[in-house]
Amino acid sequence: MSVTIDEVKYTAMLARLKFTDAELEKLAGDINQILKYVEKMNEIDTTNVEPLSFPVDISNPLREDVRKPSVSRVEALKNAPSADDKFFKVPKVINQ
Repeated sequence: MSVTIDEVKYTAMLARLKFTDAELEKLAGDINQILKYVEKMNEIDTTNVEPLSFPVDISNPLREDVRKPSVSRVEALKNAPSADDKFFKVPKVINQ
């Protein structure tokens, strides 16, 4: 499979990109090199290779959730610039 300059122009037009003629030729050449590499990979014998859905076999790399005590209301409001008994006070940001 090979990509022509017209196909690169069309794709660039769809993506609203502008290229010079020299850039279009280089892009077409680069894309064709990539396609040759992919075709080369199709020659590899994979008959005894099981397909993967994920390249690394990891079950769960994250730690388990552990319940910890929360900060008390008094501690949370201690450094607030403005607060009342239970809540942070913030400036009004929505006009009615």
